Amino acid sequence: MRPDQNRRGGGAIWLVATLPLVLVASLIGFIVWSGPVDAVRGDGYPPVEALTFQRVALNPGGFVVNMLNDGPDMVTIAQVQVDDAYWDFTAEPGAVLNHLDRTTLRIPYPWVKGDTHALRVVTSNGVTFDYEIAVAVETPRPDRRFFAVFTGIGIYVGVLPVAIGLLWFPMVSRLGRTGLDFLLALTVGLLVFLLVEASHEGLEAAAVIPESFQGVPLFVCVALGAFLVLETIARWLGGRRQQVRTGSNHGGGWVLALLVAIGVGLHNFGEGLAIGAAFALGEVALGGVLIIGFTLHNTTEGLAIIAPLAREPVRVRDLIKLGLIGGAPTIVGAWLGGLVYSPVWSVVFLAIGSGAIGQVVVQIVRQIAGDQPVGHHFATAPVLGGLMAGFSVMYVTGLIVG
Repeated sequence: MRPDQNRRGGGAIWLVATLPLVLVASLIGFIVWSGPVDAVRGDGYPPVEALTFQRVALNPGGFVVNMLNDGPDMVTIAQVQVDDAYWDFTAEPGAVLNHLDRTTLRIPYPWVKGDTHALRVVTSNGVTFDYEIAVAVETPRPDRRFFAVFTGIGIYVGVLPVAIGLLWFPMVSRLGRTGLDFLLALTVGLLVFLLVEASHEGLEAAAVIPESFQGVPLFVCVALGAFLVLETIARWLGGRRQQVRTGSNHGGGWVLALLVAIGVGLHNFGEGLAIGAAFALGEVALGGVLIIGFTLHNTTEGLAIIAPLAREPVRVRDLIKLGLIGGAPTIVGAWLGGLVYSPVWSVVFLAIGSGAIGQVVVQIVRQIAGDQPVGHHFATAPVLGGLMAGFSVMYVTGLIVG
């Protein structure tokens, strides 16, 4: 067959493949244009109104409220109440919102620090949407003090606890086969607990974001995507290690430790996001509890990072790199949580962390099992004891700060 015939055949295949897509797009466009739902509803059905509060900031001049129209119909914001009193407001870009439109309400209200305030938005149809500010505190602003404070929080919560956990390396490097199996199983227990915890938090966050964003499917798909991306990275790192093995001090344990650090770092990014958001939303007490709880949890994460390195020659600078990969994302998460918190992005980051931790658990289980079936190797006393110890450590630390 000649080259020009091949080109013609390829063009025909692409045309056949594209035609159904064009027809589907045309059909969807016709449905949107003709409006069959509106025709069925007629004039007797009331509009479906669903406004959601995306963010409420407290500034010296009053409240700044970001609103989203999560319903299918147009919504007009007519009035605003603060503590049961009607109050003046401005809306930018406007008070009329179509589906998924956003607006920013500026309410010049003399709020009182430490008090509880109740906001109510009233639409032109009389539908009300409420939001409570439990403890009124000024929302952090992006200045030097802001970055200094949240950097300190990130160091306390992420960097230092992970670094403290890395100090167990001299003990880990002296373990025998039984001790190593126990330690790797302990790591699996720690990470599985984190996986369940992150998944629970992510699904809770997914349940309260606007329905149009389909929170639960978003969480599941992003978590699966993160798992597959890290699985691809793991295979690439493994292949690259084989290519550069000569003259390298890094073996398979280093690759696994790096993956653990990446997974822990992504999880800690979500933790920093939660802490920053708690302070940005005025939930100071919650922010304090999160700092203490995450600090205790993250100390065990350092142990999880070094467990695969028990049989590897490791330099101090390698441990520093792993510690920064696992702990430093907490700082960035705290910055973003305090500045630009978004419920949707919170779900996305929690999903990434969950998928990453899940992939790391699979990698460690493979290392523990070796060439034997997973069930056979896990039915041993050291592995079962390590798993139970990992679960217990994470559970007890949660009880202490709960």
